[in-house]
Amino acid sequence: MTDARERRIATLTTAAKVKSQTKTDAAEQAIRRLVKRGEPITFQAIGREAGVSHAFLYGHPDLRGRIDRLRAQNRPNHAEPAPAATESTLVSTLTSQVNQLKKQHRQQVQALHAALEQAHGENLDLRRELARRGWTGQPAAPADHAASIATT
Repeated sequence: MTDARERRIATLTTAAKVKSQTKTDAAEQAIRRLVKRGEPITFQAIGREAGVSHAFLYGHPDLRGRIDRLRAQNRPNHAEPAPAATESTLVSTLTSQVNQLKKQHRQQVQALHAALEQAHGENLDLRRELARRGWTGQPAAPADHAASIATT
């Protein structure tokens, strides 16, 4: 009975070592893929990429040390503020404002064009009405004008 138990223990121990090595290899490959793609090296990203748990990564000193070193390399220097984020936010805000102003300008130009078309139409109608009434477009004679002023 002891022999059978020891064999089972040995088999389980071997299986656990193989499983652990397989996960370690998967984590190493995940690290290489993330580095190659230029993605941030984090415990979460590696766990997701390799299909292993955070506990597994934290529990293996070699993996943990490597991940910590890679994370430290990718961290920005905290001595300088990150202007890129501020600049990109500023650029994004200004671009949005410019687009809004362009839209507003287009609407105003369209409204002015519509008003101008309406004014041209009314002007044409008035000219036709004046032509119908016999107006030639010449100013009235000065004598007529003086006479109209005297009678008032």
